[in-house]
Amino acid sequence: MATTAVDVRHRPHERKDLWWLEPTVIVVVLGLFVLYSIYAGLVGTNYYYDPYLSPLYSPCLSVNCVHPTLPLIGTYWNLSPAILIVAFPLAFRVTCYYYRRSYYRAFFWAPPACAVPDARRGYAGETRFPFLIQNLHRYALIFATALLIFLWWDAFGAFNFNGHFGVGVGSILMLANVALLSGYSLSCHSLRYLVGGYLDSFHGKSLRFRLWSWANTLNARHARWAWTSLIVVASTDLYIRLLAMGVLTDPRIVF
Repeated sequence: MATTAVDVRHRPHERKDLWWLEPTVIVVVLGLFVLYSIYAGLVGTNYYYDPYLSPLYSPCLSVNCVHPTLPLIGTYWNLSPAILIVAFPLAFRVTCYYYRRSYYRAFFWAPPACAVPDARRGYAGETRFPFLIQNLHRYALIFATALLIFLWWDAFGAFNFNGHFGVGVGSILMLANVALLSGYSLSCHSLRYLVGGYLDSFHGKSLRFRLWSWANTLNARHARWAWTSLIVVASTDLYIRLLAMGVLTDPRIVF
């Protein structure tokens, strides 16, 4: 007796729980972050409030920066200084394995949740443009990790108030920001692979095994690093922006 094949991908699901809640939250949070980052990166003003430099503008590479960290670009640069460096951390997050899982589900519904059919009938994975760009993740990791050097420098500088050590809300935010970004980078799946995950055996490679073990420990909480660092980097820029605009006053203890 002949049987008819059933396309289970488009069969109505029977889930009665709030399976749509997670993708909805991801759409809202990621959507707001992208919109805010575009605004903050293009406006080109209110990104510095002595001694705080927005992490979205660090390192500040143009000579006409309010606070030039590394003045490599001349005064002919009239666009926002953030455009010169924002592509690297953005590429790192967009191609991140965890974020790919999150926005594939939330924005493309591929799939939106377990036991819920895909919205699209065809599936090509990451074999077509623009998803082929995801293969650049390891290279984005290198550049994004290099930027941490400047962010740590900025964080330490945030405790220097005209030559005196001090602590402000901005100081704490900038330190928390770079610590979380470092945790996000060090917990990356690609970094775990690069420090030793590709080896067939750790025999005679005790240092590589230790690095791989540390990376595994951090990687277990990669999702937490991803979300907390995302929220704090935007909050840090917003706080500095409101200070520069005169909306807020930064409480400080200077010794």
